[in-house]
Amino acid sequence: MNRIIFLVDMNAFFIMCETTRQPELANKPAAVAGDPNKRTGIILTANYEARAFGVRTAMTLKEARDCCPSLQTVPPDHDFYERKSRDVMTLLSEYSPALEQNSVDEAWLDMTGSQWLFHSPVEAAAQIQNELRTKLGLWCSIGISDNKFLAKMASELKKPLGITTLWSDDVERSLWSLPVGSMYGVGHRTAEKLSGMGIRNIGDLAAVGEDFLVQCFGRVGHDLYQHARGVDDEPVTPRMCSDVKSVGRSITCSHDLTELDAIQKVLMQLADDVGQGARKLGRKGQTIQLTIKYNDFELMTRQMQIHPTNATQDLYEAACYLLKKHWNGRRPIRLAGISLSQFDGEDQVRQISLFDCGDHNQGIRKSSQIDETLDAIRARFGSGCVTFGKLLPDPDHDDDL
Repeated sequence: MNRIIFLVDMNAFFIMCETTRQPELANKPAAVAGDPNKRTGIILTANYEARAFGVRTAMTLKEARDCCPSLQTVPPDHDFYERKSRDVMTLLSEYSPALEQNSVDEAWLDMTGSQWLFHSPVEAAAQIQNELRTKLGLWCSIGISDNKFLAKMASELKKPLGITTLWSDDVERSLWSLPVGSMYGVGHRTAEKLSGMGIRNIGDLAAVGEDFLVQCFGRVGHDLYQHARGVDDEPVTPRMCSDVKSVGRSITCSHDLTELDAIQKVLMQLADDVGQGARKLGRKGQTIQLTIKYNDFELMTRQMQIHPTNATQDLYEAACYLLKKHWNGRRPIRLAGISLSQFDGEDQVRQISLFDCGDHNQGIRKSSQIDETLDAIRARFGSGCVTFGKLLPDPDHDDDL
């Protein structure tokens, strides 16, 4: 039996989520965007009314408003989008137990055998699309194929509210004329390298020998070779958000930071956000990574092994240790980020951490109790109702976040 694979891709997900609770945004140019006063003023997602004016993701707000002076913007609320994402995945799981979530706003479904429930794959897709629209107020496009790669490519061919089939027999006719940079899995740098080799569309890539691609790109070259021909044997592996490999947060500061106290305040906020995210997943990580972007845009990443934890204080102390060890105290910092990975259960040898000492176990228990209390209060009264004293504004200084 030939496989039937769907890729369900939510359209303009963030701004459509906002429209469900702010109906006045419907049918008007609108976007989710950062705060221009904090140097995060870029478009995260624009609706299709805004896109008609030329507004695109990653534009600055100034550029977007030059294109569309009537553009309405909404600040991002990622907790809300994650809740809406869970609603989407719950609805999709009613159609197939083989659901593999690829990101917050898309998932593959293995619908093989669904002919016993629906007359055709297209009719099944139409029912999913209609349910998402009527029950959740969200739009989607659905790609249908006999493998995951082609289903993903099909989902990109018609937006919004598209339903597109792309079978293996259609690859030469439907895909080979497309730019190689439009192929799923080909990033900007790979596309540039391929272009420099004279490979400009997917058909050009399909004509190149596999050995040559493997020589140039390593193991990725094999995937490029197979995908250009529409071949993908990878199964749909049931996976939801709880299978995430890391939890991370970053902050672009409102001004360059040079004082240790100010930077540590930022790290405390990041550690609190990452700790909350990991605790919501019920996961503890053993690797913490600190990311720093200097004001000249040079990026530095450093990581270390710690005991399995999701405690805010542990993450904060580890991030501060990495900062003091690797920052010279002079270069102004524009952005800081913390991520937690290597969650419990992952087989990996762990180095001895600077926190692996006798009295620290007692500290772990105390930190966990504090985190549990704060999480419970926030769950009941909202995320902004309580915070750490270190994060309270200093009346003698501007807020650093």
